[in-house]
Amino acid sequence: MSQLVTETFDYVSTIFAANLPSNCLYHNLTHTKRVFKSTKEIINKSTLTSEEAEILQIAALLHDIGHINGPKDHEVVSAKMATDFLKEKKASEALIAKVEQCILATNLDKEPVTELEKIIRDADSSHFAKEYFLEASELLRLELQLQGIADYSKLEWMAVNIDMLENKHVYFTDYAIAYWNPEKEKNLEAIRNAKKKLVKEEKLEKKELKQLQKSTDPEKAIQSVFRVTLKNHIKLSDIADTKANILLSVNAIIISIALSNLIPKLDNPSNNYLIYPTVIFLVFTVTAIVMSVLATRPNVTIGKFTKEDVDNKKVNLLFFGNFHKMTLTEFEWAMNEMLNDKEYIYSSMTKDLYFLGLVLQKKYKILRLTYTIFMIGIIVSVIAFAIAFQYKGF
Repeated sequence: MSQLVTETFDYVSTIFAANLPSNCLYHNLTHTKRVFKSTKEIINKSTLTSEEAEILQIAALLHDIGHINGPKDHEVVSAKMATDFLKEKKASEALIAKVEQCILATNLDKEPVTELEKIIRDADSSHFAKEYFLEASELLRLELQLQGIADYSKLEWMAVNIDMLENKHVYFTDYAIAYWNPEKEKNLEAIRNAKKKLVKEEKLEKKELKQLQKSTDPEKAIQSVFRVTLKNHIKLSDIADTKANILLSVNAIIISIALSNLIPKLDNPSNNYLIYPTVIFLVFTVTAIVMSVLATRPNVTIGKFTKEDVDNKKVNLLFFGNFHKMTLTEFEWAMNEMLNDKEYIYSSMTKDLYFLGLVLQKKYKILRLTYTIFMIGIIVSVIAFAIAFQYKGF
């Protein structure tokens, strides 16, 4: 990067950190960095001069700074702020004019004319073709909601996005048409499928709710409550297990890389400065692995009950941990006793729901602690390695 591009990046980072409203969930430094990266991606495949490349990179960094004053006419505000900044940096009038022209071209209502305008326009909408499209789209929906511009439901927002990708948005540069259009089509198909799934789920929920409201039999309402609640608890348990497994896999990969690449280097006395950072790194990683295992480790109970337990309705026969060591004859007798007693059935379902909730609370508590340890470990390890490299010559 040129000196001016570096200074521009520092300026944008500072002004966003100090002045960007907290409701700018999409139009922030993350989006700016993504547009900057996409701009360089097109530049690298183009035959632009170094001056043109510099203009595009500066425009990419400055194109959304106007959001510090709100979303209204932010392209115009951004262009004005960019002009003031570049004049302060003694940039040439020609460069300033072209940067301003590029920033104004990011307005979706404006048709890009020059090659530079087409490149910056494509880079600004590159998220349509990226793997983070759905994430970025949801952040934009929430931003519009928080700023009082529009309040879309998830289903309405999916329809807006489908219409945008199908009928309104086009890429202008040869590179974007060749490489990003196919990825955009994949994202379009993904959001179509997500919409179909959401429509189906909402119809099912409305149907169940309608049946629940119309039902004059309280037992049906009770059954629906238990069914929906238990289903949600099981989903939450699956999510917790998935998150723990992801963290377990990530840490296992990190350790394997460390063992194969970092540990062998510690035999060399010249690498002694790496010992402490490596130990810190491994301690946090192993701790995160252990905590991930604890979060997913099953807890099986004694698995036996007595006739008195069934008679007194103390045993929950809906959970395998309470009967897995009983004979089939004993279990069948106990189940028949429960099925003949409606109060016993509801009591067992209530206990099942309660204890499942306790298990979920434990899982999520450990999982939250595990992610915290992992995050702190990464930060501390990076700092430790940085200090070690800084003082290795002493």
